[in-house]
Amino acid sequence: MARILVADDTLFTRVLLRKILKDAGHEVVGEAATGREALEKYAELRPDVVTLDIIMPDMDGITALKEIMKLDPNARVIMITSVDYEERVVECINAGAKGYIIKPFEPDQVISEIERVLAE
Repeated sequence: MARILVADDTLFTRVLLRKILKDAGHEVVGEAATGREALEKYAELRPDVVTLDIIMPDMDGITALKEIMKLDPNARVIMITSVDYEERVVECINAGAKGYIIKPFEPDQVISEIERVLAE
């Protein structure tokens, strides 16, 4: 079981991810609706994994990722985006993201990516 922080500006996506993760036996230790909130919650909770939407208000996911990596170079962050632009994915991986999931996603895609990142 992993402790996971879910960060997405869309309530529907957070609820869906929470259900998928809980059904797979993981614990959702926190949720964030903005990049800044994700950074603050990461610092407070130190989860095993973060799912982080790229496009969010206040601070975008790429900026939040970079700030999380400054706090903890070993952070396991999985980017989630509906925008499948190769340069964005490459930028995220170069900034320290361990993986990514493209919306819309299936539960098995989410779980397999979480398990892959946890196994690294």
